[in-house]
Amino acid sequence: MTASDLCFLTVAEAASLIAAKQLSPVELTHAYLNRIENLNGTLHAYVRILHDEAITAAEKAAAEIATGHYRGPLHGIPIALKDIYDTAGVPTEGGSKICLDRVPTSDATTTRLLKEAGAILLGKLTTWEFAIGGPAFDTPFPPARNPWNTDRDPAGSSSGSGAAVAAGLCAAAMGSDTGGSIRWPAAWCGLAGLKPTYGRVSRAGIMPLSFSLDHAGPLTWTVQDAAIVLQAIAGYDPRDPASADLPVPDYRAALAPAPQAGRGGDRSRPDRLALLEAGQLLGQLGSRGVALGGR
Repeated sequence: MTASDLCFLTVAEAASLIAAKQLSPVELTHAYLNRIENLNGTLHAYVRILHDEAITAAEKAAAEIATGHYRGPLHGIPIALKDIYDTAGVPTEGGSKICLDRVPTSDATTTRLLKEAGAILLGKLTTWEFAIGGPAFDTPFPPARNPWNTDRDPAGSSSGSGAAVAAGLCAAAMGSDTGGSIRWPAAWCGLAGLKPTYGRVSRAGIMPLSFSLDHAGPLTWTVQDAAIVLQAIAGYDPRDPASADLPVPDYRAALAPAPQAGRGGDRSRPDRLALLEAGQLLGQLGSRGVALGGR
């Protein structure tokens, strides 16, 4: 498996290899850092790269896993945070000149929970100024570009998060959604973006935009990966007055099984029947079906 291949593993795929000790968190982290070095000058997804800190964290994760202290599916997985998530000792600047060199003394609750799950923080990601407005060239950092076409915008204030995951610059990224800024970059960059139910994920330690509308959530390659991240960050937090004090279900276990390849899944469902009928009609009109690979 090449370094490029490693950077396009899903979280679930990488976690399976790490748990089986077939992939080292150090090797995976180096692959992402090298790719960031090569591409970030074009994509501007990261505003701050934590190279040395990430390697140290990856070495710690590798040592823990080697001695049987595996924490779960985020252990040793390289991730990144939109630059509105507080990170103790690391600047969180919100894309604004007035917050340059603002260094929090504590982590956001989500940051802490991801670290406790064993995730490796690669760096901080580009955001619109205070997560509102739009891409601008008079802010301290250039706007992120869409890796599918660098003449295009990744969309939303979580633009760096969308660009980073889509370009293989991290396995998962945290964004925020007040009016669409997880959903937009997910749509424009071809990702799975999850805006959790209000109160499900703490916003404590995240720069606020609109308290009654802000949501924190992940951008990933797959729904399963989003479930893995949500599992780590969901739950009650007294630091967030709107946090819901409710049990956290097993999100990954609740995912519906994928339909069997070549069998069309449950053919009794009306939507599947309509799809099958459309396929039959296209065949009668002369179209030819081919098998497609993919995630």
